[in-house]
Amino acid sequence: MQARVWSASLVGIDAVKVGVEIDVSGGLPGIVVVGLPDPAVQESRERVKAALKNAGYAFPLRKIVINLAPADLRKEGPSFDLPISVGILAASEQVSAQLLGDYLFLGEVSLNGDLRPVAGVLPIAAAARHLGIAGLVIPESNVREAAVVEGLAVYGFKTLSAVTEFLNKPERYQPVQLDSRQELQQSQFTGPDLQDVKGQAHARRALEIAATGGHNLIFAGAPGSGKTMLARRLPGILPPLGFAEALEVTQIHSVAGLLKERGSLVSDRPFRSPHHSASGPSLVGGGSFPRPGEISLAHRGVLFLDELTEFKRDVLEFLRQPLEDGWVTIARSRQSVKFPAQFTLVASTNPCPCGYYGDSVQTCTCSPRQREQYWAKLSGPLMDRIDLQVAVNRLKPEEITRQPQGETSESVRQRVISGRERAWHRLKAESVVCNAAMQSRHLRQWCKLDDASQSLLEGAIRQLGLSARASDRVLKVARTIADLAGDDTLKTHHVAEAIQYRTIDRMQ
Repeated sequence: MQARVWSASLVGIDAVKVGVEIDVSGGLPGIVVVGLPDPAVQESRERVKAALKNAGYAFPLRKIVINLAPADLRKEGPSFDLPISVGILAASEQVSAQLLGDYLFLGEVSLNGDLRPVAGVLPIAAAARHLGIAGLVIPESNVREAAVVEGLAVYGFKTLSAVTEFLNKPERYQPVQLDSRQELQQSQFTGPDLQDVKGQAHARRALEIAATGGHNLIFAGAPGSGKTMLARRLPGILPPLGFAEALEVTQIHSVAGLLKERGSLVSDRPFRSPHHSASGPSLVGGGSFPRPGEISLAHRGVLFLDELTEFKRDVLEFLRQPLEDGWVTIARSRQSVKFPAQFTLVASTNPCPCGYYGDSVQTCTCSPRQREQYWAKLSGPLMDRIDLQVAVNRLKPEEITRQPQGETSESVRQRVISGRERAWHRLKAESVVCNAAMQSRHLRQWCKLDDASQSLLEGAIRQLGLSARASDRVLKVARTIADLAGDDTLKTHHVAEAIQYRTIDRMQ
C-alpha cells in the first residue's frame, strides 16, 4: 500500500512544500528514508516506530520506503516525525487517507506518542496558505504561532492518537480562532524607561533622533557614564510594531526556534546584544543549513554592540553590507539564502584602552599611539555608516544626587511617532520607511540646502574629512531633525546640529 502526506521544509525563512511518500510492501522488515534527509530525519525511523507501538497501533512488519520529495532538497529537523507517522498509518489502513491531500502536517513525536513543538511553523503556515492548503495539523504548543496566518485552518493536538481521531472523524473538531491583530494592539512595552536616565541631555536627544529616522548610533565615553543604560532604552521610544512588521519579526524568530512554548506574534521590537566574543557566523547567520544570526534577529529593532572596539575587526566588517542593503545573503555550495536585516545599530565604546581619555576626573594613561591603534579597529567604511556619533561625559556630582527624573519614554515616543509619520507621508510612494533608508535621489528632492547651509556642510567635509557617504548621512540626520521640528525644508540650524554628531569619527 502507498500513501502521501504533505509537509514542508525551510530554505532560509521561506518554506518549500514536501511530499512524504510512504510505500509498505513485501520484503524483509525495515525502514528506508530517501530524499536527502539529515541525521535528525533519519533518526525519525526509530522515534516513529516506538511511538506507534506505544500509542497502541500495529507497526507493519514489512519493508517501508519513505521518500521525501523533491529529492534534491535537503530535509532537516524532527518536524517530519508526524507526517511520517500519519503516512505509515494511512498506508497500513489504520487511519483514513481521505483528508491527507488537504492538510499539511508538522511535528516531532516523542516515544510515547506525544507531540512536541518544532521551529519554523509560522513561515510554513504562511506558505501553506499561498499554496492552497486547507489547513495545518501541528502540535498544540505551536497553535498560537500558526494561527496568526489568516485564512488557514489550524488544528493543534497533544498526541498522535488525537491526530488519528481527527483524520477519522474531522467533523468533531473546529480550527483554532485567534485575533492576533487585537492582541498586538493591546500589548504594552514593559522594558526600561528613559526617565531613569539622569542628565545626558545631548545623548537623550541623539536617541530621539535615532529612533525617529532609524539612524545608527555610537556612544563613546568613560566607564560608568551611562552608555549602556542609554542604549537599552532605545526600544522604549521606537514606534510600536505594525502587524506586517510583527509578522516579519515573528517569522525570523520562528525559524530560529525562539517561539516554542510562547505567544503568537512578537509584539516588542527586538533588542539583541551579542557578546564581543561573538563570531562572524553567529552575527550574520550561517551553518550547513543556514539559520538567521543576531543581525537578522534584530530585524525591525535594535542591534546593540557593547564595547564595540573589543569585537574582532573582521567580525565588524560583516556588518557593512547588511547596514547598507538591509539584507544578508549566505551562500553555500547547494543554495543561497537571504535573511532580512533592517535594524538600527547602537554601539558603545570607551575613548581609549584605559577608558579615561578626555575624562574630567581621572587622567588617561594611554599614549597617542595606543589610542590610534585602539580606534584603528573600526574601519573608515564602518564608521561612515554610523550616522550619530556622541560623546557621553561623566555626570557631575550634583547631577547624580539632585537631578530630577527625566522625560518618560512614552512622551518621547509620541514625538518619534509624529516625526516618522511626516517622513512616511513624504516617502511612502518610494516604499521607504524612514529617513535613514533614503537614497541619493531622495536627498536631491527632500534635502535641498540654501547657500548658508551649503557652505556650512562644505566646511565640515573639509575639516572632518567626511566621505561622500558620511556627508549624505549628515543630510539624512538633518532631515530627521527637521521632521522632529515640524519643518518641511532644511535650515542652517538643522544641518549644524547634524554635523555635531560627526565629531568623534576618529577619537584619538
